[in-house]
Amino acid sequence: MAVTLSPLSDNQVAAVQALVDSRAIEAVVPDPVRAAAFLQKARIKCADLSNAQYHENRFDLAYGACHDVGEALLAAYGYRTRSGSGQHANVGRFLAVVLDQPPGSVAAQRFDRLRRIRNGQDYRAQPVTQADAELAATSALQLIESAEKRGLA
Repeated sequence: MAVTLSPLSDNQVAAVQALVDSRAIEAVVPDPVRAAAFLQKARIKCADLSNAQYHENRFDLAYGACHDVGEALLAAYGYRTRSGSGQHANVGRFLAVVLDQPPGSVAAQRFDRLRRIRNGQDYRAQPVTQADAELAATSALQLIESAEKRGLA
């Protein structure tokens, strides 16, 4: 499966290398099949957003889609997060480096906020509001669109 990705700029390459040097991510062989599978998972989750009856479920689907886009981009460019704590945060850091044009850049900058909401829901039983769910849904759709613009199919 051939994927024609937009090349990273010199600044993006340097920022990605900084993530590698900090041990947030590691270089692997680019995997276009894995990338396409994760992007498809994100699309499926977004397609199901309208079926969710509760804000928490809508948020979970949308946040999962955002994370899947990050995993797709990591795989496409030949990276993965390292094992251990901080994997979701590092996916967000990678998204912010690679998606540097609106609307993707805006959505990528929101990822850490969404991650904190997810952590509050999952680990402290904090409620998710309708606004949180809508923000996550909007972000997921913007991330998918931006990944497609970078050449993921």
